[in-house]
Amino acid sequence: MRTLPFLAALAFLTAGAAQAQTTATPPNNAAPPRGTGQDNDAVNPMGNVSSSVNASGTVRMVSMADLAKGANSFTEGQARARIAGAGFKDVTPLTKDENGIWRGHGGREGRTVDVGFDYKGQVAFQ
Repeated sequence: MRTLPFLAALAFLTAGAAQAQTTATPPNNAAPPRGTGQDNDAVNPMGNVSSSVNASGTVRMVSMADLAKGANSFTEGQARARIAGAGFKDVTPLTKDENGIWRGHGGREGRTVDVGFDYKGQVAFQ
């Protein structure tokens, strides 16, 4: 006799779960989804931090002395991508110094220069 109420409760609970799995049908006049990448300004391939990019879309360049010291959460790959995005070619593997600044070398205007990248996303060279 105890199994009958149990089975009834189980049937009631599973019916609700099956009903909750239905999906809504999108309207026929829905706009097609926007693409990804360069035609979609919501996609930032350089990560979510945009502090190094000003309103015109250019990277913020500072002097080596103006790179900010602090805990840098950027990975080496992200830092290299930002430095390359600032116009440097052939960026060498980077090392993070004791101040949290990624440092390495890159090509600019036909010569090899020292480059740096801080936790604010600022790029510097000399």
